[in-house]
Amino acid sequence: MENVFTINDVNLYYGQKHVLKNVNLDLYKNKVTAFIGPSGCGKSTLLRCLNRMNDLIEGCRVLGTIKYEDKPIDEINPVLLRTKVGMVFQNPNPFPMSIFDNVAYGPRCSGIKNKEKLNEIVVESLKKTALYDEVKDRLKDSALGLSGGQQQRLCIARAIAMNPDVILMDEPTSALDPIATLKIEELIDTLKKDYTIIIVTHNMQQATRISDYTAFFLMGEVIEFAETSILFTNPKEKKTEDYITGRFG
Repeated sequence: MENVFTINDVNLYYGQKHVLKNVNLDLYKNKVTAFIGPSGCGKSTLLRCLNRMNDLIEGCRVLGTIKYEDKPIDEINPVLLRTKVGMVFQNPNPFPMSIFDNVAYGPRCSGIKNKEKLNEIVVESLKKTALYDEVKDRLKDSALGLSGGQQQRLCIARAIAMNPDVILMDEPTSALDPIATLKIEELIDTLKKDYTIIIVTHNMQQATRISDYTAFFLMGEVIEFAETSILFTNPKEKKTEDYITGRFG
């Protein structure tokens, strides 16, 4: 299987606080990998390492190596890296502009001015997120008028418009109701044909439903990493078993 990210001996500090401890992981192409574990265990911190978002945090130090397609990410221009590795956050965060302009924003910033080309990108991105039919008659309306679930799919469309290889998702459904959550989960299943998806989730049932691989984090360490079906039915580590059976966490 082809690796998209190879993470070797990664330690991360915020000032004196040791947040990630000796993390080693391979993240595979066109697979959905879930990061699970209790709050504050380092899941989102590692996710933000993958597109160098932690560079923006003062006092943050990352030791070890993270390679994206065999190249250390600290040798890749962060703007280019974030184009290839898109991000969707916990709370939907559409820009206060039209639905069309939300999706066209990234391509415009990267120099695409041709109206036909922009239109094609917007329509294609909205279709890929199963949103086009719902919004095609109001593309000029403000994105802030959409429901929470629609806003989150718009944010995924905005990421897709940049033609990334990887989409990082930090608890993308935690602010959504069950029906909107189901739509996002179905969408993730469709998108993995074209993208590698890495998702942080608090919801273990969600991890079992949508991911191919799962990494269990505890106190900044990866305790266990395996195919999701194996990790949830036959975990090797007692700590993993205790967590997934609800004995702690």
